[in-house]
Amino acid sequence: MDNLKTNSDLIKELLTPEEQSELKEEIEQDVKKIRGGARKGAGRKKKDEDNVLKFQVRVSKKEKIFLNYAREHHINYDELMEG
Repeated sequence: MDNLKTNSDLIKELLTPEEQSELKEEIEQDVKKIRGGARKGAGRKKKDEDNVLKFQVRVSKKEKIFLNYAREHHINYDELMEG
């Protein structure tokens, strides 16, 4: 049991680097046929630091005026809610 070798060990022993890369490409192509494989552009996109998320809240005109006023005058909402 001490002389167990994995498939990758055998491939490294028996095949040249060119044959190894050729075998890897063939395997990747077979996998893509069966289950799609990793595709270019798949996964999460890089976050653009210049692109800031914009939140959209539906409020009435009076509420919007109040929110703008509160922001301009740095009103503390916690103090207002406490009474």
